[in-house]
Amino acid sequence: MKVLGIDTSLRSTGYGVLSAEGSRLRMVECGAIRNAQSLPLTACLKAIHERVAALIAAHAPDVMAIESVIYGKNAGTMLVLGEARGAVLSAAALAGLEVYEYEPRRMKKAVCGNGLAEKGQIQRMVKTLLALPELPQNDAADALGLAICHVHSCSRLGAERPI
Repeated sequence: MKVLGIDTSLRSTGYGVLSAEGSRLRMVECGAIRNAQSLPLTACLKAIHERVAALIAAHAPDVMAIESVIYGKNAGTMLVLGEARGAVLSAAALAGLEVYEYEPRRMKKAVCGNGLAEKGQIQRMVKTLLALPELPQNDAADALGLAICHVHSCSRLGAERPI
């Protein structure tokens, strides 16, 4: 199975492509889609959509794992995050890719064994689990963590229903 994990953000959307063969996990590619602070919202959304569509075309993942919507106090920030998430979801939908969402705590528990793990812990565990030569960037580590969470969910409990 090949999973594309996405950690959505307007300015730095993390992505990670993970290949799973039995219990063996291998990172294929990871990184972040960066948008400059000076770039208007619509240009950022276009860049996110295009890069995610290109990742799907290049790697032909079987599924996408994405972070579920989290609740925040700032409605404006939540709206922008929702718009960025929409750009990602539309790229998946246009490619016919099933999308599964996972709460941040569930991903952290799957990767670190602790639903309250911090960014650095996630980076270190992703590095260890995937035998990476160096720590992945924060957003890429979260995206790979989502992909790992999906693989673990499929192998233990059966996959969630796609969104």
